[in-house]
Amino acid sequence: MPSYEWRGRDRTGAVRSGVLVADSKEAVFALLRRQQIVPTTVKEKGKEVAVPRLRGRISDKALAIFTRQFSVMIDAGLPLVQCLQILGEQQEDKRFAQIILQVRQDVEAGSSLAAALRKHPQAFSDLYVNMVAAGEAGGILDTILQRLATYIEKAARLKAQVKSAMIYPAAVITIAILVVYVILWKVIPVFASLFTSLGAELPLPTRIVVALSNFVAGFWWLILGLAVAAFFAVRLYYQTEQGKLVIDRLLLKAPVLGIVLRKIAVARFCRTLGTLLASGVPLLESLDITARTSGNAVIEQAILEVRKRVEEGKTLAEPLGATGQFPPMVVQMISVGETTGAMDTMLSKIADFYEEEVDMAVAGMMKLIEPLLIAFLGVVIGGIVISMYLPMFDLISKIG
Repeated sequence: MPSYEWRGRDRTGAVRSGVLVADSKEAVFALLRRQQIVPTTVKEKGKEVAVPRLRGRISDKALAIFTRQFSVMIDAGLPLVQCLQILGEQQEDKRFAQIILQVRQDVEAGSSLAAALRKHPQAFSDLYVNMVAAGEAGGILDTILQRLATYIEKAARLKAQVKSAMIYPAAVITIAILVVYVILWKVIPVFASLFTSLGAELPLPTRIVVALSNFVAGFWWLILGLAVAAFFAVRLYYQTEQGKLVIDRLLLKAPVLGIVLRKIAVARFCRTLGTLLASGVPLLESLDITARTSGNAVIEQAILEVRKRVEEGKTLAEPLGATGQFPPMVVQMISVGETTGAMDTMLSKIADFYEEEVDMAVAGMMKLIEPLLIAFLGVVIGGIVISMYLPMFDLISKIG
């Protein structure tokens, strides 16, 4: 049987290493776990085998349900390891179940819950881990988990509003473009051949539409290639730091959509920062986490600038107002919260207010977009239809 060199940590956190003879690396992992050792690497004949990690993010819904159930069990007095064992066994998502059981093994081996969660960033964010660490330190883990579950549920709802605000108009415009494309590609050539056979004189609008139809029919591959290239070019540009900043700034300045996105950004900032501060996470660390989870590069840059000023000794409200990215009402309410020592409560109230504002703004945007899109389709398709009927009027007059 092959020999495996292993390295890991025992339940006290000390680094251990050694050599085991086993049938496979899975057998080595099992032997080490029975010795209450968490393996980090295993080597066979000079080849390193990393501890398996799962890819793909866990859904917000699954995480919220797990957190809510976890808080209820902790509040009921069940031991931490038993809670994790039960939650792992009943979890429907097999990837998430494996992560929970790995966390249970780490905790059983002597690791803190926060340290065990930190090993799985695909499931537990920095915000989640830091709040759990604060809950463990303060002995209020059940309360922190309840706050986390509420935060995740509201964040998921806010994310759904972002998607509805972005996807609906994009989907309708895409469908409109496809309809116009099909008309130019399939319908217009039939009319054009009819007019040619009848010898009709084509007016300018009709000639323009027929020319567009010929271009679409002859160069559809070029149009499709340019569309795909433009999509991936924008996507790659958005993945760069400068590109994300430019595109997010343009989105915030958009006439209708920008107002909705700014309100969403403010609600997310206040909810995240308020939840972290209420859980006992230090202000500077809270601002770091809030910046990373802001979802907008412009807002992230503004929060990091605020953090820098706070580190220099400024209050939170003063540099927040200087960024120009947050409404004056938000700045004033945060200033009051700092003065009264109830900043977390004030941030929670602001978040509640702006989440309601987002609801109304998204509903208003949908009502505004629908007639605009209908008018756009009416003008485009109506213009094509009229341009095709103009030669017919000329033919009918000649026949008459």
